[in-house]
Amino acid sequence: MAMQRLRLVTFNIAHGRGLMPIQGLTSGRKIRANLRKIARLITELKPDIVALQEIDELSRWAGNFDHLDYLKDFTEFPHIVFGINNRREGLINLAYGNAFLSRHPIVDSETVVFGRSRVGEKGFLFSEFDVQGWRVPIVNLHLHYASRLQRFRQMDRLLAYLREKQRLRPDRWDVSPIVCGDFNNPGSHRGDATSSLLSHLYDFDDYRLYPREGRTFPSPLPSRLLDFVFLPPGCDDVRSEVIKSVLSDHRPVLVEFRLPERRKEAATR
Repeated sequence: MAMQRLRLVTFNIAHGRGLMPIQGLTSGRKIRANLRKIARLITELKPDIVALQEIDELSRWAGNFDHLDYLKDFTEFPHIVFGINNRREGLINLAYGNAFLSRHPIVDSETVVFGRSRVGEKGFLFSEFDVQGWRVPIVNLHLHYASRLQRFRQMDRLLAYLREKQRLRPDRWDVSPIVCGDFNNPGSHRGDATSSLLSHLYDFDDYRLYPREGRTFPSPLPSRLLDFVFLPPGCDDVRSEVIKSVLSDHRPVLVEFRLPERRKEAATR
């Protein structure tokens, strides 16, 4: 069987508010209009899988409707999964976190929330995809926006989770986990989460970090690179690009690559 190519987009969509700096001041009508523009951009990029951060399920400050279902309707992705990191009920209801849109079946999924705050909490969504017979695990991660210490603690939680997953299912995956999302720190900062995570992922395999150039935040005149994709070894012929867009305060990142050859023991499962 020929090796599969995969196009992956990671995009913090900022609750659909566009460039409005304060959440809750954008009308539901404008949020829907902006999400339709995001859907058109996603369709133009032709990804196989999209990892979204800051996407709302039913939040009063974001129009009180399911953004993932709305995007699914306008992009026609057959498979979706939500990972809620924040949920608050009552007069000002909130429910938001991370999500995947996928053209490939999602065969397993789990949400890990880092703390107990009902607003502003971060976490990651772990999902396994069946990519035409390849079992591909992907982590959609959102780290703390302000605290370097919190980012390190959150990174430790992720690494412990992946080690336990690997221990429980050593032969289940056809590739080591791909990690992507909004890391909230410059990738060039050697003392922060992205470079530290890259070094720790060597415990699994010889990972590479993308994009290698460009900036993603703030989107009109970006000065920082906050959004990344970590690819394990065997993912070859890689092309990465920061997409010029002002539909959110972040620019999306596209990474296209060829999946590794399936391991013999995996191919005979």
